[in-house]
Amino acid sequence: MIRIAALLFLISLIQIAKAQTLPAGPKISITAVTQLSPALPQYKDVDVPMLREKMPAASNGRIEINLKSYPEMSVQGPEVIRLVRSGQVEIAGAPLTTVSGDVPLLDGFDLPGLHTSMEQVRKTGHALIPTANKDLEKLGVKIIGTSPFPAQVFFCKKPVAGIADLKGRKIRVAGPSQGDFLNALGAQPVAIAFGEVYTALERGTVDCAVTGTGTGNAQKWFEVTSHLYTLVASWGISGYMVNLAWWNKLDPQVRAFLENYFVKLEDAQWKLGADLTQDGIECNIGNAAGCKIFGLLTDKKMTLVKPSDADNARARQVLVDVVLPSWVKRCGARCGDVFNEHVAPLTGVKYRGN
Repeated sequence: MIRIAALLFLISLIQIAKAQTLPAGPKISITAVTQLSPALPQYKDVDVPMLREKMPAASNGRIEINLKSYPEMSVQGPEVIRLVRSGQVEIAGAPLTTVSGDVPLLDGFDLPGLHTSMEQVRKTGHALIPTANKDLEKLGVKIIGTSPFPAQVFFCKKPVAGIADLKGRKIRVAGPSQGDFLNALGAQPVAIAFGEVYTALERGTVDCAVTGTGTGNAQKWFEVTSHLYTLVASWGISGYMVNLAWWNKLDPQVRAFLENYFVKLEDAQWKLGADLTQDGIECNIGNAAGCKIFGLLTDKKMTLVKPSDADNARARQVLVDVVLPSWVKRCGARCGDVFNEHVAPLTGVKYRGN
């Protein structure tokens, strides 16, 4: 038995080694669009070096990725699944809530008020991906990796003292569940493409907008807002998706190599993600000692407003009473069962039906 176990272990090591290197063979050109902006560290510090710069050498000269950000391909976000499905790109990244109109289950990865940490979001994502991929594969795509944005918080033009001050304000949201959350608070959710939010804030089309602490910094939202309210609306989990027909036709060795490579890419993104939330806050409020990744504000520093315990408790109550039931209604009763099986054990929140 010991010899058999040792042999099986040796075989598994050989298989892993094969997946990490590619033998000589035909070259493969891949088109990919992965991030909302070329200014984001997820793009310039991870995707660009790993997918564009290091891929040829890592793949023994066989794979070249033509990598673009959303603005470079005039991509808004909600159409990403259809973009991949049509074969216009082989690989694309998208915030899961943004593309949940095609697969409502994706919105359940990161419901407002649900997760207490980025680590919890990642665990939940891994628990849900197999089920989500069954739905996505019907549309001709699948998720092969995830990445995080910083905590999704509120950039506001006018002072905010707490959650009650969101009432009556027009607030840009990034998905239907954020809309449910804000409706329950008496705010008016507004759906605006990410690239158009700066102008909407500048013109007063919206009073506040939800995005990552550092993502808003990278997009210079501090120029058109004054207060950073750090109640976490969600954590912004994103997925790398592939065209399923293309993926299944790949040489098995190439597919295994890419699977292994995207595991490394995902690890790099989540390692970076662990630092992004606080760094974004420190940069926006002008704290040079804590600002290492995003752009430090020196003149127009934002006012930081932290949520109280009562604010966080209110957010959790809205999740249980409104957000979760509304999501299940959109997604179907099956999603409530999936939530209770995979998410409830990790979060302590259970869907109890209507």
